[in-house]
Amino acid sequence: MTVRLRAHHLLCLLTYVGKGYSPAFTANYDGIAERLSRGEDILLVSGPDDICAPLLGEPEPHCLRDGAAGRDRQAAEDVEALLARPIRHGIRVDLDAAILTRLRQAFSTGHVRKACGGCEWSGLCGAVASGGYRDARLRRPVDAQNRPI
Repeated sequence: MTVRLRAHHLLCLLTYVGKGYSPAFTANYDGIAERLSRGEDILLVSGPDDICAPLLGEPEPHCLRDGAAGRDRQAAEDVEALLARPIRHGIRVDLDAAILTRLRQAFSTGHVRKACGGCEWSGLCGAVASGGYRDARLRRPVDAQNRPI
């Protein structure tokens, strides 16, 4: 299977530690982190994605606001520059160990954090990064025999 993600969630995934907007949101996010840790690929989408799904039943989900789209644009620009490859709607990304390591290093040093400006989770994400991503739910991808790939 494939996980559908908007661009700024490429950054959010790096520091996700099981906290979120609601129990349904975190349960869904835990499942996505597990799927990606098992090596599923990512399809970049425009607008709400698999992480947003539990929020879409709310009266005014924040994932439909302009701020989320702005975060997507900034994250796509930063990640595209870092990885030297297109990051836009319709592109597939294999989040292998090398890419995960590069993203986390760049996040830790602030090189891909412009999209995080004004985000309510920025402080938590900074603490997770400064702690070496120790409690992050996204782990190095593994194959069917649970070996790192």
